[in-house]
This record gives sequence, C-alpha cells and structure tokens, in this order.
Amino acid sequence: MMKLFLYILFLIPLIYNWWLLTFCLILLCFIMITYSVSNYFINLSYGFGMDLVSYCMVFLTIWIVFLMLMASISIKLSNNYYLEFLMVILFLLLILIFTFTTTNLFMFYLYFESSIIPTLFLIFGWGYQPERFLAGLYLLFYTLFASFPLLISLFYMFYDCGTLIYSMISIDLNIYLYFSLILAFLVKMPMIFTHFWLPKAHVEAPVSGSMILAGVLLKLGGYGLYRVFVFMNYFYYNYIWIILSLFGTFMVGLLCLVQVDIKSMIAYSSVAHMGLVISGIMTCNYYGYLGSLIMMIGHGLCSSGLFSLANMMYERSHSRSLYINKGFITFMPSMTMFWFLFSINNMSSPLSLNLFGEILLINSILSWSNLTSLFIAFSSFLSCCYSIYLYSITQHGVLFSGVKNSSLGYLREYYLLFLHWFPLNFLFLKLDMFTFWV
Repeated sequence: MMKLFLYILFLIPLIYNWWLLTFCLILLCFIMITYSVSNYFINLSYGFGMDLVSYCMVFLTIWIVFLMLMASISIKLSNNYYLEFLMVILFLLLILIFTFTTTNLFMFYLYFESSIIPTLFLIFGWGYQPERFLAGLYLLFYTLFASFPLLISLFYMFYDCGTLIYSMISIDLNIYLYFSLILAFLVKMPMIFTHFWLPKAHVEAPVSGSMILAGVLLKLGGYGLYRVFVFMNYFYYNYIWIILSLFGTFMVGLLCLVQVDIKSMIAYSSVAHMGLVISGIMTCNYYGYLGSLIMMIGHGLCSSGLFSLANMMYERSHSRSLYINKGFITFMPSMTMFWFLFSINNMSSPLSLNLFGEILLINSILSWSNLTSLFIAFSSFLSCCYSIYLYSITQHGVLFSGVKNSSLGYLREYYLLFLHWFPLNFLFLKLDMFTFWV
C-alpha cells in the first residue's frame, strides 16, 4: 500500500506539466491492474489494506481523476490558477485512497470528512456563479451535522471494544448506535429528504467537481455502509430506509422530468440511482451487496460521462438551460452518438454495468418483499422517460444561433468520452471478478 501512496506523492513535482501528470495517472491505472485482488484484506501495511470493494473504489477514483484532468483543460488554457487546481486534485486523490484502504473505522471517519475540504475548494475556487458559496455551505453542513453522531458512537465503541479495526469489532448495538452509525452515510449517498445539497453542489461546481462528486464521493456512503454492516447485528429498522429510498427513487424520477437545467437533471438522476443502491444494501443479502457494488461502479462512470457531455455543451453555448441547448444533432453529429450511448446507459440498457447491477438489485428487493414491485416498476419506467427526454430535447429542435461559430469537437473530448464509455460497457466481460466478494 505504501508504494501506492508514495507514487501519488511523487506526482506533486509534475504539476507544472498538465499532460505528463495525466499520463502518470493513466500509468498508475495499469499498475493497479497488476495487483492481486481478494475478498479479504491483502497488501496490509501500516493499517492500510485492500479487499475487492476497496480495490474497485480505488481504481474508480484514479480513473475518474485522470479523466477530470482531461475534461478541465480550459483551466490550463485560461491560466486560471491551474497549479493550485492540480494540487487540490492530487490532495483529494490521496485522501480518497486513504479512505478506501484504511482498516480502522476512526481513520475512515477522519478521511471521510477530510474529503469535503478539497471538494469545497473546487466549488469555491473554480465554480461558475456567486451562488456557489451557498452550495458549498449546504454540502458542508448537511454532511457534517449527520456525521457528529457517528463520531460519538465511534468513541463509545472504542471504549467498549478496545479497537476500531473492522474485523475485530464485536459489540451489541441498540437503536441509538444503529442510527448514529448509518445516518452519515445515508446523507452522503444521498438518501431522499437529505439530498438537497447535491443538486446545488453539482450545478455550481466546475466539471471536475461534478465528475468527482458523482463518480466517487457519493460512493463513500455505500462503502461506509458495507463497512459498518460487517459487525452490525441490528437490522430491525432497515425497512424504514428501503421504503423511503424506493419512494424517493419514484419521486425524484418525476422531479427529473420538470428540470430545465441539464446538470440539475443529471444530479437528480444520481439521487434516484443511489436510492436503489441504498435499498439493495439494506436488504443485507448476497444479491443486494453484489448489485450495489456493480451499480455504484456503473453509475460512477455513466454519471461522470454525462457531466462531461453537459460541460462540452456549456463551453459552446455558455448555458446549461434545456431551452437554449437544442438541435445539437445538426451541429455535432458524432457527439450526438455519445449522448445517445450515455443516455441509454443511464436507463440501464443491455451490456452496461448499470443493467447487471439493476437486475441484481431488483432481485434482491423483490425477494425482501413483493410489495416493492410497484415502486420498482414506476421508477424504472421514469428512468427511461427522463433519459430519453434529456437526449431528445438537447439533440433535436432548432439550433441556437450563438453556437454556429464554435468547434465541432476536439479529439481530446472524444477520447475522454470513450474512456468513460468503454469500461462501462465492457466490464460485463469480467463480472465474475465481482462475485469473489461477499
């Protein structure tokens, strides 16, 4: 594990060369492929180690971070404090890898909360509008207030058990500890009624902030639930979260259909997908855990790709409004193909990770109760509705006259989109890897 951390630390002198740093992060992805993966913690050193879930999350983090650099080249071209930007990105990468690889629950909490700081810097420093300060405060206070009970419960658990290493915790839980341990993760995912910070943060963040927020930071909640459920023996109230999340998935699907901001619509669709993931984890069965893991990886790639597309449109029309961004099929036909591919992936089309994750999650939730079938049917239907609506309204119609003198698309942009789409649709060939876990 130490060689992974040192590799990232030695990337800091490379911040003066944007593309060399990006290449070194791609190289790190290839190095990660050579790691052996197991369903128990391996590569242990200094309290850090990886099992299959940690490995998947670390790999996803590195992949999304180098794609963030490719998407944010305008910061370098406009000389908009790009050295500071790269430092914030590397600091965030290091914190996220610490979060996913630590074997101690308190250290996980520490890194989990620390990831908010560089995210706030991204929103405050490189966001678009003055409202970004309010969006940052929403993000900060929602996630911090929900995690205070978690901190208190960790102190109590250490006093009772004498350790906070995941596999060594043995404690009899009560209702107070149960709610304290999972509330922070439910807000982070986010669950319906605690999701108000997410659309605001997405709309005000730069493209890099939206990509890391949708691609990795929402997955911290699911990862945290996996870790606390290892030692938790108190599941009597899980039905509350399943019912709430399924209801939320349906309601947020309706909300997506009335959005007029492209990034806001993609953000709300993230809430809908994460509602399904929460329901799957809360069923506490094999299909639920497995489907949630696959769904989180698939959603991370798909949502990040959609935010990249929204940013490419924003750079040409200087607006995120669905009323202005129309008729792009006549202007950027090749980019329309990617809009179609990511839209159908967002509604879980065949051969995407989203489809396999959703099949496993639906099996898991229906085996918990047949009464959930109505919510699942409506939420799946609405998922198709808002994905098709997003594609059709942006690609068809009358082209806005202000974009006619702009570029039809750079090679960098097509490469960026391809690197989102390829693992999303070809990792199904390696689905057996995920079944090693649970």
